[in-house]
Amino acid sequence: MLGLEKLGLLGLFLGNLLAATVIPFSSDALYIAVLAMMKEPVACFAVATAGNWLGSVVTYYMGRLGRWEWIEKWFKVKKETLEKQKEKIDCWGVWLALIAWVPFIGDVFVIALGFYRTRQIPTIVLLLIGKALRFLAWTMLFIRYELRHLHPGLYDNSALSNMKRISCVRWDGCLKGTRWGW
Repeated sequence: MLGLEKLGLLGLFLGNLLAATVIPFSSDALYIAVLAMMKEPVACFAVATAGNWLGSVVTYYMGRLGRWEWIEKWFKVKKETLEKQKEKIDCWGVWLALIAWVPFIGDVFVIALGFYRTRQIPTIVLLLIGKALRFLAWTMLFIRYELRHLHPGLYDNSALSNMKRISCVRWDGCLKGTRWGW
């Protein structure tokens, strides 16, 4: 991870920014490393989401700089192929931005969204939502792992059944024979 995890939140931001561009880099591994080191899920979530989203916005605008003539000339891609790809992008449109977090192909989608000139604001907003959902999922998995493995008493069956019993007593006690008359 290039030592970025040692920089804390700054390293997390920079790593996620770079990972969302065309630089091949695992933002997920960096995220988990910094989250495990700092144990600040809200700060890590916000910083990773912002960095990864801004990196995708940069990639999107890099795609918008592209020209059909360049692709045909430098990459020897026929105009018919570009038109077929444009039909697919037009079919799914800005919704492809929601899956821009998928490793390897996500960056290609983002460049394509820019290259084929999807609507900017909806694309950028959906990029943010997709990136946020990804890091939210990692955060929830991490918290669940932390609770289960570092605090095993919380997941002890007897503790859970006692909690259920207490909540039922409280629930019944609050409703039966109270002024609401249930």
